[in-house]
Amino acid sequence: MVLIILVINIVYISLLTVRTMFLLKGKRYHASLISAAEAFVFVLGIGLVIENLGEIQNLIAYAAGFAIGILVGTRIEEYLALGYVTVKVISKHTDYPFAQMLRDKGFGITSWLGEGRDGKRLVMEILTSRKNQRDLYNHIVAYDPEAFVISHEPQHFRGGFWVKRLRNYYKLQGEEQLPPAEDILPGMDLQAVEEIQQAEDIELDKYE
Repeated sequence: MVLIILVINIVYISLLTVRTMFLLKGKRYHASLISAAEAFVFVLGIGLVIENLGEIQNLIAYAAGFAIGILVGTRIEEYLALGYVTVKVISKHTDYPFAQMLRDKGFGITSWLGEGRDGKRLVMEILTSRKNQRDLYNHIVAYDPEAFVISHEPQHFRGGFWVKRLRNYYKLQGEEQLPPAEDILPGMDLQAVEEIQQAEDIELDKYE
């Protein structure tokens, strides 16, 4: 009984963790499917514990399964490598063809010169899938071991060549799932955008 409760709770918490990750990535349909299995396992597990509530080893097994389930769930999410990551790289070697070297490896990069405490710095912003994240880090450190690197997971995408390339990729793959790109960002008001453009007389065409 102890082993059954332990395994059931490991499965339940693993499903819960992965389902939460799917929700955070915006994959609602995947999360809803997992939640059905999660609910079934939860009812099964909690029923066994309640029926044998007087035995302390069952409660210990339930608690241990909870902890192990979180570890297993996060490992599964890491294996799936869901989502995308934005990496900002700052290098002191401004004349070094750092950006082009990374572009040659297939990474999309926006680069510019910044000003640091000790002078000019090459700043690069890179967007890539989490599946390619390790490969990107390996190339960055290989090209410049002293580079400053910071990363975060973006939640919303709009515009840029990378989004267009992603749309084409999904189309070639024949996948129905839409890429993580949005024409209307959360909280964005098209009327307000037009009013700002008119009020400030913004004409991007003359800068092309």
